[in-house]
Amino acid sequence: MNKGGLGLLCFLWQGLANNVPTRTGRGRKPNNMGTMQEQNKQRGFTLVELITVMVIVGILAVAVLPRFFTVSDFEDRGSADQVKSLLRFAQKTAIAQHQNISVAISGGASSSDCTTTLTGGNLTCAVKSALTGAGTYTFDALGRPSPNAQSTVTIGGTAITIELETGYVH
Repeated sequence: MNKGGLGLLCFLWQGLANNVPTRTGRGRKPNNMGTMQEQNKQRGFTLVELITVMVIVGILAVAVLPRFFTVSDFEDRGSADQVKSLLRFAQKTAIAQHQNISVAISGGASSSDCTTTLTGGNLTCAVKSALTGAGTYTFDALGRPSPNAQSTVTIGGTAITIELETGYVH
């Protein structure tokens, strides 16, 4: 092949390479130049995508918003967590100090207040939420409930159990 034939072959090869169809069926355009319609093509979201997003946001709004309007559920759970923490604290303190520690739990307070200030071997907890099982719970030096019996305190819809023999609070 002579030099002129090689140049012609390269020219034809380059022309074919620029117009090879891609996966979308369109050929590559040399120098990114296209028709006037392709240059003014706007980019954005399709109507189907916008409607899909609106439906998902609507479903989330229906499922999540009602939870923010019933704050008492969150207060009940917070009160139950405070009481559970105070009972566990009392058990661990009884074991650490080798003495009996009592927790007095009462209901009907204006706001939940569980103090970790130990006064004469006693801790107090006043709960705002609905309470079943109010009373005084004592842990001995081994962390067992005294008297040795299983006890249950229910705050709102959350039940807190003190196991017999071990004093495990859950």
